[in-house]
Amino acid sequence: MTKIIDSKIPEGPVAEKWTNYKAHQKLVNPANKRRLDIIVVGTGLAGASAAASLGEMGFKVFNFCIQDSPRRAHSIAAQGGINAAKNYQNDGDSVYRLFYDTVKGGDYRAREANVYRLAEVSNNIIDQCVAQGVPFAREYGGMLANRSFGGAQVSRTFYAKGQTGQQLLLGAYSALSCQVNAGTVKLFTRYEMMDLVMVDGRARGIIARNLVTGKLERFAAHAVVIATGGYGNTYFLSTNAMGCNCSAAMQCYRKGAYFANPAYVQIHPTCIPVHGDKQSKLTLMSESLRNDGRIWVPKKLEDAKALQAGTKKGSDIPEEDRDYYLERRYPAFGNLVPRDVASRAAKERCDKGFGVNNTGLAVFLDFSESIERLGIDVVLQRYGNLFDMYEEITDVNPGKLANEINGVKYYNPMMIYPAIHYTMGGIWVDYELQTSIKGLFAIGECNFSDHGANRLGASALMQGLADGYFVLPYTIQNYLADQITVPRFSTELPEFAEAEKAVQARIDHLMGIKGKESVDSIHKKLGHIMWEYVGMGRTEEGLKTALKLLKEIRQEFETNLFIPGSTEGVNIELEKALRLNDFITMGELIAYDALNRNESCGGHFREEYQTEEGEAKRDDENYFYVSCWEYQGSDDVAPVLYKEPLVYEAIKVQTRNYKS
Repeated sequence: MTKIIDSKIPEGPVAEKWTNYKAHQKLVNPANKRRLDIIVVGTGLAGASAAASLGEMGFKVFNFCIQDSPRRAHSIAAQGGINAAKNYQNDGDSVYRLFYDTVKGGDYRAREANVYRLAEVSNNIIDQCVAQGVPFAREYGGMLANRSFGGAQVSRTFYAKGQTGQQLLLGAYSALSCQVNAGTVKLFTRYEMMDLVMVDGRARGIIARNLVTGKLERFAAHAVVIATGGYGNTYFLSTNAMGCNCSAAMQCYRKGAYFANPAYVQIHPTCIPVHGDKQSKLTLMSESLRNDGRIWVPKKLEDAKALQAGTKKGSDIPEEDRDYYLERRYPAFGNLVPRDVASRAAKERCDKGFGVNNTGLAVFLDFSESIERLGIDVVLQRYGNLFDMYEEITDVNPGKLANEINGVKYYNPMMIYPAIHYTMGGIWVDYELQTSIKGLFAIGECNFSDHGANRLGASALMQGLADGYFVLPYTIQNYLADQITVPRFSTELPEFAEAEKAVQARIDHLMGIKGKESVDSIHKKLGHIMWEYVGMGRTEEGLKTALKLLKEIRQEFETNLFIPGSTEGVNIELEKALRLNDFITMGELIAYDALNRNESCGGHFREEYQTEEGEAKRDDENYFYVSCWEYQGSDDVAPVLYKEPLVYEAIKVQTRNYKS
């Protein structure tokens, strides 16, 4: 039987849906808000902004953080900026243009109504953050500065040097701290969600593990909000921090929440290349660098071979022998094409033998032209901390003059290569950000709703803060309005006891395996399988191979895992093992979805489905839908697919074009 997926999109023109929704939604009066409890799991931009907003509104909020402080959430790693349609540059931007660029950038696989709302509230985010004291860059006259990002022909990205995420998080953390001090938010640091507790079909609490004592604890509320980020670390090597994980999302999935579009995984084109087999993560170089940096490889294969052998440096190759392949292939957007397009183009050049480092898996990002045009001081003012970061990791200073050929000065270029970065898929949510489980909401990167098959740069921060500050505070009231007569829940209910018992049994099982493989060694094997067969280029044969190998990885995990120490106190290896169990399930989910989707779109590239020019070839007739996967009671059983048809009213669905 086919289930009907109800996205609860309001009636009316797309530009009026959010206004109409707010005009007719149910509300909770101030006195009643104090009688309602909300759990928010996660303290990144989405979680911190939501907890702060809900606390300020008067709800009682329990906020959970796996770190020792919300300031350590991975949101701080975002470098380049945050999008908004302020049009300060007077270059033709508008809410509609931001909406259109986001839908097009997502290869027409996003839900139109959600994206318009995101564009509509984007301007409020900037005002909110300026009021909090976020030190956005400013023009000489005092106006906020903007720069360009991929997939747009306007400058709409607000930034604070190369540390925008950190500055925005400090603003959200300040708002959160204010509510903690006021007593409306209770913050639990070094706690990790272990399971979702459901009572009569509704989300009513969580089981969390105190990461300091090792004890399991029960927490009850009228609603639960998940804001725990994406699943990129399934691939082991990614730009995500080592602590990033998908466990909370997987626990919700196992309790019946649909997981949407897991195949849509973003490959970021500007990462420092892998330099050995001992790395635990990769480092991102901000997309903002593509404003002034030009990407190239040698035109001549012999030059590429010399670079790979170390007998030549990038600065030794003159201008006429450089192939600025993005500018050549996509003249209208040049180096600022979307991430999926730039990543595949880099892979294509390297696959043809034109890679520029010892592995052959790198391209150059060069600032010689911009340094000569603007001067080194201006370039460093824009990107100085990114240049410093690159030098600390590679011992190469990209702002240093390296050579002069026929009167032309050449500076050290950066070397970059695509890597796993962001995940567009996530827990399925409707227009209200509610999952398929009543009372369970998902916000930020851990839901699927706003980016389609590919996220435009500087839109992650926009979505996280939009959800937390300006969307969830409205929509969650629509659910809670009829919950005010429901008394607070006791954690002594049998549902809580059963959930805790199941978590403890799982922990005891893992501790009792006593095998010979460490968590990291199994995770690395998982990562190799995912990158090789479920990475940038996917095939039917490769995906079937991946599913077979993932079964073997699961078997190895269940029979040969070794976790030192005990369940009491701090045990990092146990934490990682519990997360790895979920990464394996997540890996299979990505592969199932990629195998089902016989087309190429955005971050999902099936090599069988491409144009003669190597571009993604969509199949709108058969795959114009959101993939919604339902758990079938066991990790060993394949999930079942349901489909939410996409309906576009304001935008004509067409083949993406970044060439003209």
